[in-house]
Amino acid sequence: MPKQRIQNETIPRIGITQGDINGIGYEIIIKALEDKRMLEMLTPVVFGLSKAASYHRKTIQAADFNFNIIKNLKQMSVKKPNLIDIYNREVKIELGKSTQIAGEMSLTSLEAATEALVNNEIDALVTAPIDKFNIQSHKFDFAGHTEYLASKFNVKEYLMLMVCDSIRIGAITGHLPLKQVPDMITKDLIKEKIRILNDSLIMDFSIRKPRIAILSLNPHAGDNGLLGSEEKEVISPAIEERFDEGILVYGPYSADGFFGSMAYKKFDGVLGMYHDQTMLPFKLLGFESGVNYTAGLPYVRTSPAHGTAYNIAGKDQASPDSFRSAMYLAVDIYQNRKEYEELTKNQLVTEEKDNQHNEKKQED
Repeated sequence: MPKQRIQNETIPRIGITQGDINGIGYEIIIKALEDKRMLEMLTPVVFGLSKAASYHRKTIQAADFNFNIIKNLKQMSVKKPNLIDIYNREVKIELGKSTQIAGEMSLTSLEAATEALVNNEIDALVTAPIDKFNIQSHKFDFAGHTEYLASKFNVKEYLMLMVCDSIRIGAITGHLPLKQVPDMITKDLIKEKIRILNDSLIMDFSIRKPRIAILSLNPHAGDNGLLGSEEKEVISPAIEERFDEGILVYGPYSADGFFGSMAYKKFDGVLGMYHDQTMLPFKLLGFESGVNYTAGLPYVRTSPAHGTAYNIAGKDQASPDSFRSAMYLAVDIYQNRKEYEELTKNQLVTEEKDNQHNEKKQED
């Protein structure tokens, strides 16, 4: 749950994409927003289809839940969950199926929410699960939300960070075939990901001196070169250079021993080398309530750490825990960034005053 807000702080406006209309997106959105206490922490607005929302509401028998349907974002209510209609034609819903129209509606929702974010009409974005196959088009040629948003915001280096109570963990490389990973891992890339994670832990998670662990690529951290040279030639030099610059980063650690001994509990953030090396332990530790956060973007974006779950769509079996956690985290990071900006501003003012005072003393 988000930390206590300071008195009179403006409640953040959280934009929510509808995701795939044939999956569990609306079910987890409705279940999470049924708790009226949520409105004490945020003002939610779903970029979606009112008829799709009504369909799913009836499917899961949430008769007492209703959205405040609006035509523009100026009509947002702080007393009810809001939904802005993004499409005024009939759309066929086929629960559990991957369809072309579902992909088109996923993208339409994402485009509308992203535009609102850029225009400062919402403060943060939470994305419901999409089908990465049916959303593909000439307008969406990406592996997922993360790559799309990075492109939209013209950000070249970013980090998909998986977050739960136990761990914050990201991967040096993203959605890549495993055989491509060794060639992609360079000293510069590792250094850049370390910087992004360190900055995010400070700015987004309010950890002033974060400790970061780096996992090895090869078994047993290369075993002194016997099982691979990347640790000696690439990974360790990158760690040493960042450590010399003042970042508290350590490793490389062999992944099996690192998690087996629960060493991850000694660190504020962890970086692995590839997708499954990080996702396997994360989903064991935080599958129910884990959150996907995109670090390094100029805007706050979170997402539940699961997919469309077509197999249970419409069966009233989907848990809203991960989606609820994604909304909580979006609120927390938004607040942390505001506090960090204020702190930085005050520090700059203090430094400027000190400089002026020192200059005056020298003149005297």
